[in-house]
Amino acid sequence: MHTMHYCATHFMDPFNLQAKNRNIKSATNMDSSPTESTPKRHSRHGSSTRTLPRRSTRGPLDSADPIANPLASPTTLAHQTSSQLSPRPSRYHTPHFSYLLRPEIYHPLTLLDVPPPFRTPTSQPAPTSSLQSLIQLGHFRSAAIKAAQLLTSPSLSPSNHEEIFFLLYTRLSSLTLCNQTPLAAQEVKSLEDLNSSYYRDDESGVHLVPWCLRVLAVRLQGMGYADARRGVMGYYDLAREARLSLSSIKKALATDEFDDGEQERLEEEKRMWEERLAELGVRVASALIEMEDLEGAAKFLSTLNASQFPQLETQKALLYLCLGDVDAARLSISSASRNSSPTSTMSSSTDKERDVILALAHIADSEYAESVKVWESLLETTPENDPEVAMYQQNLAVCYLYLGRMDSAREILEKLTDTSATFHALTFNLSTIYELCTERSRALKIGLAEKVADILVESRKQGEGERAGEKVNGDFKL
Repeated sequence: MHTMHYCATHFMDPFNLQAKNRNIKSATNMDSSPTESTPKRHSRHGSSTRTLPRRSTRGPLDSADPIANPLASPTTLAHQTSSQLSPRPSRYHTPHFSYLLRPEIYHPLTLLDVPPPFRTPTSQPAPTSSLQSLIQLGHFRSAAIKAAQLLTSPSLSPSNHEEIFFLLYTRLSSLTLCNQTPLAAQEVKSLEDLNSSYYRDDESGVHLVPWCLRVLAVRLQGMGYADARRGVMGYYDLAREARLSLSSIKKALATDEFDDGEQERLEEEKRMWEERLAELGVRVASALIEMEDLEGAAKFLSTLNASQFPQLETQKALLYLCLGDVDAARLSISSASRNSSPTSTMSSSTDKERDVILALAHIADSEYAESVKVWESLLETTPENDPEVAMYQQNLAVCYLYLGRMDSAREILEKLTDTSATFHALTFNLSTIYELCTERSRALKIGLAEKVADILVESRKQGEGERAGEKVNGDFKL
């Protein structure tokens, strides 16, 4: 079956027993000492009722030097003597992140999953390209390699936490975008517990790790440790912090002891934390769907109110479509349209997002003819230079495919490879049509890969970064 792609959580203490045995053996040895030469009267020595104190044990994960483990709890450090802490007190007060700069953390990336037409030097970016340009041009694999090189560079200071966390976020997100999520899930383990006080500033208490990296790390660590519920609990930990920040901001706004500039800043922070809190709710629902807890995800989504943020309502509607609850998806997107301001520029985009969700809902209900009408209406009202046009056209082609209009679907998708961005869903769906049309589909798919590689090389020469990028074998079903 071919799959089409749409865009859019009372025992005895063994140590005391051993101590008692040691006491008994000690008493026995005293009775039978070989140094005594003359016999003495038979006497009976009672064993001492005092047991030896329980000896401290050290597990395989315990560090002999508390300073060597920057994530050790403050209570552990508090029990250390001052002589142990005095040689390097700055390591505790000034966080150093040298443990994130070790080369063995970052895995090498091979070209095995890259189609041969994209392995040529002309298809690869220049080695001197900056990290920012690689990201803008869509070369996420090369960006991940560049970020790892900068992280392991001797010129990077272990105390420069802003640069370290920016590069680490770039590395992990680029790996995710180039289909190397399993590697990202292993590398994120180096961060360990992001809730540790080591990651907070000693004076202000502000978290040193950017919010975007903390959110990404929650999902990746859940995957890396094969514990999906860990990810759900991680989102709840972030939500607890967001609520505390919101409470403090609201208390500050209630005092009325600030100027207009300060009030505006607090209002912006308040809206930022409210949006973060609502986004975490959507991510929890998504994590529950990944856990295949569909019933729990449906119940959770029904309690989630993101009406203040239309974009999150759209994401909520997409999650309902993933659950198969088409009516709830329609209701959710309708609520987003009602809550959007009719005079804002966001209103137009919200209406288009509503139409997209409705078209996808028709597809979910196998109403392909109705979906075609919505896609055609969107194409008529959208400028040709709008980047969303390509998505509308490829979804229209998918509807034609299900209606039996194979030639029309193939014609639309092949034209798109010449005139717009060659995104994953486009090449994947065109490869599916090749498989349905002929038994010699592999030759057609390789030809498609060569064609796309030539287009991307030419677009790079012309400076059209939005059309450039890197592909993998899965984009062409190879």
